[in-house]
Amino acid sequence: MSSLTGLAPLEAVLFDVDGTLCDSDPLHYEALREMLLKIGFNGGVPITEEFFVEKFSGKNNVDTALVAFPDDLEQGLKFVADKETMFQRLAREQLKPVKGLDKVRTWVENRGLKRAAVTNSPRTNAELMISKLGLSDFFDVLIIGDECERGKPHPDPYLKALEVLKASKDHAFVFEDSFSGITAGVAAGMPVIGIASRNPEDLLIKAKPSFLIKDYEDSKLWAALEELDKPDVKKLEILDKNI
Repeated sequence: MSSLTGLAPLEAVLFDVDGTLCDSDPLHYEALREMLLKIGFNGGVPITEEFFVEKFSGKNNVDTALVAFPDDLEQGLKFVADKETMFQRLAREQLKPVKGLDKVRTWVENRGLKRAAVTNSPRTNAELMISKLGLSDFFDVLIIGDECERGKPHPDPYLKALEVLKASKDHAFVFEDSFSGITAGVAAGMPVIGIASRNPEDLLIKAKPSFLIKDYEDSKLWAALEELDKPDVKKLEILDKNI
């Protein structure tokens, strides 16, 4: 497990939304599976969860549209919009937080850290999920991949979040749950804690997270955060010499 102690003093924590704040992938999978069946995708055979993870999880709307309609982006984007409408209905009824989210929220708030939500989800979806989780007043900024020059897996959304927060990449870290999201955070120069709640660990490891956790109650996470909370030994030594 990689240590986070090199980030001290910590300035900011950046969170993905889907699958990181909330267990939304099953709802995306359900909506997408039903919508793809309607258009006869895959010969009318329902997609598997493995196919969903490989082709859709963490992707932006354009990439999703091109999987469904490789030769017709306009039709693909209309398909995605209809799928998001179905997802929003399911989210209003069924969305739940990732286990331990309140605990890590309190940890961040108690330390007065800056915080951003950074997602490839459409703004309407992201705002709905954040509101449903009671986090509307928690985040300082919401960054949307499609509103940047490039979305994840490129670093642009995370770099934009740092710019808006006026925080340094050397004093911030990221929570992510997808291969593309971890790739984006690492490319932005920050340690990324991967949440392996749905996506396979062997896939996430390829994106080079600092370490993986199951959820926010994982003992590996709290061991790392406790280390980060410890006083800087070198600074204490210098202080002692000056007294």
